Amino acid sequence: MNMQLNETHDPALRSWVASANTAGTDFPIQNLPFCVFRRAGSDEAYRGGVAIGDQIVDLGRLGSALSGVSAEARSAAALAAQPTLNALMDAGPAAWSALRLALSHLLRGDAAPRPELLVAQAAAEYALPAQIGDYTDFYTSIHHATAVGKLFRPDNPLLPNYKWVPIGYHGRSSTIGVSGQRFHRPRGQTRGASETEPVFGPSKRLDYEMEVGIFVGGGNAGGAPIAAADAERHVFGLCLLNDWSARDLQAWEYQPLGPFLAKNFATTISPWIVTLEALAPYRAPWTRDAADPQPLPYLDYPALRDSGGFDVELEVLLQTAAMRNAGMAPVRISLSNFRHSYWTVAQLMAHHTVNGCVLRAGDLLGSGTQSGPDAAEAGSLLELSGGGKQPLTLPNGEQRVFLEDGDTIEMRGWASRDGRPRIGFGAVSGTVLAPR
Repeated sequence: MNMQLNETHDPALRSWVASANTAGTDFPIQNLPFCVFRRAGSDEAYRGGVAIGDQIVDLGRLGSALSGVSAEARSAAALAAQPTLNALMDAGPAAWSALRLALSHLLRGDAAPRPELLVAQAAAEYALPAQIGDYTDFYTSIHHATAVGKLFRPDNPLLPNYKWVPIGYHGRSSTIGVSGQRFHRPRGQTRGASETEPVFGPSKRLDYEMEVGIFVGGGNAGGAPIAAADAERHVFGLCLLNDWSARDLQAWEYQPLGPFLAKNFATTISPWIVTLEALAPYRAPWTRDAADPQPLPYLDYPALRDSGGFDVELEVLLQTAAMRNAGMAPVRISLSNFRHSYWTVAQLMAHHTVNGCVLRAGDLLGSGTQSGPDAAEAGSLLELSGGGKQPLTLPNGEQRVFLEDGDTIEMRGWASRDGRPRIGFGAVSGTVLAPR
């Protein structure tokens, strides 16, 4: 499905919510991403919300505000008011689009202001936007795969199957948390190059991974394969995702079966899900080097090369405990873009289901670390530090090769294009605590 532009994408639209019209805001009226929230510190039920400027439209309060809109939009709004967005995700793209259009009309500058529908983002707390039944993490950046491969296999960095098949593994949904997650440094077995036996203890090579999360909308009942050309009809939207990784645990355990304790202790996602409809003006061509294998037929589709990708900037910032105590803001350590991905969102969905695997609304796919072709575009410390051999020096003089206790990683994402507003993903942050 190649989403067509419609009236909700009009760059001239303005909102009666003044902060939505500010240059550089993540949440103009053309965005309208979804979350699940409640007032901070309250015992209110969590419910769906939509960002507009620095406010949240409380989808549990819409009521008469949607009188006169389509029955489909009203039905979708009722689904969105629930404590999770799973039912809305399962309703499908027609319902999502109808609700988006109704909200766009409700919030436009020529509509009657309804401030009673709003809650300030600064006064809210967030929950996971969906009950995540299953989580799969992919490995879609050839630049990341090559850079990491060179650290372990200098003469053969990229394994032969990489250019033929989207590589992934099944992760653990139970330890996925929303932005603000704080977790203890994981412990496990490690074995250094000079050691003959493994030792047990806290990870010494803790890392982050800058990823894009993909929330499944309607699933594939009965395990019917989802065709690549239809796959985006089954994608509710995208979020930011940090797949924390214990590199020393990973190096010891990953052969022959792949990631386990090195990956399943914490994954952090942003509270906001940006719909594919909102990202329609920011599609990007997908390219594959002519010397590389071209996708097998089940991974190919008509819109692939013209608009299979997404032009989304991805930023990583680091704040140490010392920086935080001194009042220093997080500092950028890398900037990449989702358009560099070797495999597209649609290809991941098609490959995941081609063998009969069932996906359900609310399932989450991770894109894998999104690194670009330049060294400064690396999406992990493993790459930025050359495997721990080249420390990063921060503005306060501290150095990092891997994460220390008290470090906070913040990630941001946004799409922008001349003549169009910035469509932002907000931020996802997480903090490393001392081991238990």
